[in-house]
Amino acid sequence: MAIVQSVNIGQPRPIPAKSAMTGIYKEPVGEDQQVEITKQGLAGDAIINRKHHGGVDQAVYIYFADDYDFWRKALERDLTPGTFGENLTIGGVEGRSVAVGDRFEIDEVLLEVTSHRTPCATFAARMGSPAWVKQFFDAGRPGAYCRVIEPGPVHAGEPVRHRMFEGDRISVSQLLALEKHRDLEPEFMQRALRTPIHYKMRAQYEEKLAKLF
Repeated sequence: MAIVQSVNIGQPRPIPAKSAMTGIYKEPVGEDQQVEITKQGLAGDAIINRKHHGGVDQAVYIYFADDYDFWRKALERDLTPGTFGENLTIGGVEGRSVAVGDRFEIDEVLLEVTSHRTPCATFAARMGSPAWVKQFFDAGRPGAYCRVIEPGPVHAGEPVRHRMFEGDRISVSQLLALEKHRDLEPEFMQRALRTPIHYKMRAQYEEKLAKLF
């Protein structure tokens, strides 16, 4: 059974070697501590750069335990929950196969996957490696951004029901890989528009298709 291994929130901290602040440094809360998930994200969690982070279609970021296992071996070091800036660390789900439209039920909370995570310079600074962006792309393990369908409290140790999207399955790994391609196939964009994909990606695909037809 899938389970919430950790609930993680962050406070503003400076980005290494820069003057700007970031909320990427997440720390697990106590196992007996409930955290409220709202339509905008987790209560008490810092979101600094709202141009690229937060918002209703990426209110909650999930990373998966099997992806952590991969990175612990690849990096040959221990990684604690929250290292990747995720709000929820979930075990018992194959992260790479998670697709847009998949839903996660955690008691009364209901989350819906909208997109993948794109690595950035802040993420690289957090990981202490200028090569991190390429390494993250190459691994194809981006985790999942979610919108909040039903808000409510969560805590570590709660069971998670993974409900797979029944339409065209477009995985978060596939979306990450396609970022390297400037020209997307019209058929793929049409498929994506039949899923509950992130509103920004929806607008981009609709604009591109409108120019083609």
